Amino acid sequence: MTRWPKSASNGERGAALLMVLLLVAVIAILAAHGIDRLAGATKLASNARELSQAKAYLIAAESIGMQTASQIVNASPGRTTNLGGWNGRERIFPVPGGIVSATLRDGGNCFNINSLVSQRDDIFVARPLGASQFVRLMITLDILDGDASDIAQSVTDWIDSDTVAGPRGAEDQYYQQLDRPYRTANALIVDISELRTIKGVTDRVYSQIAPWLCALPTTDLSPININSLRPEQAILLAMLAENGTDLTRARQFLGGRPELGYSSLNDFWAQPYPASLGVKPEVQSQTKLTTRWFRADMTVEMQSALVEERALIDAALRPARLVHRQRGDAF
Repeated sequence: MTRWPKSASNGERGAALLMVLLLVAVIAILAAHGIDRLAGATKLASNARELSQAKAYLIAAESIGMQTASQIVNASPGRTTNLGGWNGRERIFPVPGGIVSATLRDGGNCFNINSLVSQRDDIFVARPLGASQFVRLMITLDILDGDASDIAQSVTDWIDSDTVAGPRGAEDQYYQQLDRPYRTANALIVDISELRTIKGVTDRVYSQIAPWLCALPTTDLSPININSLRPEQAILLAMLAENGTDLTRARQFLGGRPELGYSSLNDFWAQPYPASLGVKPEVQSQTKLTTRWFRADMTVEMQSALVEERALIDAALRPARLVHRQRGDAF
């Protein structure tokens, strides 16, 4: 037992004891802080491992999606139908540490936003036929006629190669006057979320039209597959008709389609309902019997990681290839 020198006053002994207590407290705080940082670093490392594993699962799911797309096309080279229930069906796969869910659907049954232009060499020029289909789609989705025309013109101006705004559109001059100025892309749209930056596309409009749009890496008119188009997608068939059509009748027609689909476009357009649409030969050839583009929506859910991906697969390539992917939660 330590004894204080007799010469030390009570005040000195108290001060020494206080210093010892303070030192112990500081050491305890530093130890607690160190333990907390170690726990945080361990958690971050664990999260990073799970995130890396989740991305690896997505890559595996992409490979399965490409293989499945090839199998669907090869199973019936002349026509792609919904036989087997693959189109839009969610599949769930348990994996070590989590769950992978994947949905494969026809990626061409949508309005190709890049069909608003046609390509001549390296120049993109406005395509009125694509614009009219886009306008009809928006009107069917309860967007006012005038607003629909303005949006179609603005999106066309965004993509086309010139810098001259259409009568109802917008080019660089409009966007450079905004609080945060920017320029038009003068290039094909890569992802439909890009529309949010275009004049007239409000949040409300975007939420209405986004489920029906796609940004294919081509200016081809929307390649609607009449053999895989589902009844709930009848609006995409209706947008082809210049004089309008009854959606109920369109749904009924698609619901009564032969299980094996149609073997030729002539057979399809000879049916009473399609024939009543009175579409031009160019639009008739726009429709397809087979599917080239497939869309895969994938989600990996783990204990501390959730990763989502939307991928576009080109099945015209042999083997099928992934041409675009987007990861995140804002689809």
